[in-house]
Amino acid sequence: MSEPIPTAPGQLPVLGHGLPMMRRPLAFLGSLPALGPIVKIQMGALPAYVVNDPELARQVLVGIGGTYNQGLQVQKARPLLGSGVGMLDGEAHRWHRRLMQPALARAQIASYAPTMTGLAVRWCDSLVPGQRLDVTAQMNELALVTVATTLFSADLGAAVAEVQRVLPVALRHLPRRAILPGWLLRLPLPANRAFDKATRRLHELTREAVAASRAKGADHADLISVLLASRDEETGAGLSDEQVNDQLVNMLVAGSETTGSVLAWVFHELAGAAEAEKRLHGELDEVLAGRPATFDDLPNLPYTRWVIQEALRLYPPYLILRHAPDGARLGEHRLPAGASIMISPYVLHRNPRVFTRPTRFDPQRWAAGTIGRTDSVPFGLGGRQCPGSHFALAELAIHLATIAGRWRLRRVPGPSAREVTRGVAVHPDRLPMVAQPRQRDQQPGDRLRARQQG
Repeated sequence: MSEPIPTAPGQLPVLGHGLPMMRRPLAFLGSLPALGPIVKIQMGALPAYVVNDPELARQVLVGIGGTYNQGLQVQKARPLLGSGVGMLDGEAHRWHRRLMQPALARAQIASYAPTMTGLAVRWCDSLVPGQRLDVTAQMNELALVTVATTLFSADLGAAVAEVQRVLPVALRHLPRRAILPGWLLRLPLPANRAFDKATRRLHELTREAVAASRAKGADHADLISVLLASRDEETGAGLSDEQVNDQLVNMLVAGSETTGSVLAWVFHELAGAAEAEKRLHGELDEVLAGRPATFDDLPNLPYTRWVIQEALRLYPPYLILRHAPDGARLGEHRLPAGASIMISPYVLHRNPRVFTRPTRFDPQRWAAGTIGRTDSVPFGLGGRQCPGSHFALAELAIHLATIAGRWRLRRVPGPSAREVTRGVAVHPDRLPMVAQPRQRDQQPGDRLRARQQG
């Protein structure tokens, strides 16, 4: 006979645990592993089960122990995400993923890489020595411009700027929609009106971009045209314009906030880790010799990759939602039919049984190859793993290598950056830093080349 699943303390009438989930989700979720491998909470009138054990979480993510879909809480994001791949289940989800694969294949990502490099170079060129930066805002903007420019054709620059304005507004209100009851979301409250207005405008922009790309004809220079040209190998069917539109919105959401926040955290952590920063700079100086990073450089930048992996471990999306319509068997526990399941990669990645000194920024921990493939899950696992993970990793590496090759960002004296949530990303609340130009350390290869040229 298994022990009953414990319920988290602090439940309020009507709201349940909704208040701490909205106000301090990281602290609340981080307190639950001490109660057990699975903990029951109340999201208003609906129960949810938070899975804290890494192995049980892996089982949910890869589909062991039950059938899992997105469920009601995720469906509340439908006004923004439509019928994009992140909102679909079953065969519809698998079909859309197949048709998205050409747009996110390695060769296609390589074709987007010059845009990633060019935008990082442009950002570097905009800096002056001693300039004080809001790094959180700057990296969010760089990530959003990158994904929007890659999605849209080059002649839609005005649309990119408008997306930069409205998307953050929609994302800011998204988490509360998963927590609050549906009737409250239908009231004409200021937050609901702001979300609805931003969402409508975003979809207007993406629909206009799809129509313009359709009219121009397929040239595969941007992601829209690749999606429009994609066909199912068995049936020959493709995505409708509306389906392409919804995939674009999903990609904008997935490819902006999390990527920008991780890049901001990278520079914050490097500024406080002298040895890690020195090793990163040494690798960049040896491989790049002062030039911007390209897609072909990435296999030769292992320490750069470890820095990114460590930032993704410490600051992943803080919540993944699943629904078990027929119930699930997880370890000794049986979850009831219709159970809502919550998994926090943020909490899992700080489990001391899996990661030594889990709150320490230590890129070197990735060198030994002892971290299991399923121990760090910033992009999820299994059939629902983020389809844009390789795009995001390439973007992060190119941006980091290009920027850190030329500039060192230094912390400004004052309070440490505090973790705050927006969308499902964990951002620094404020991250003022000062830009200092780097002098590249001379490498043995430089001296050899100088002698040869002399």
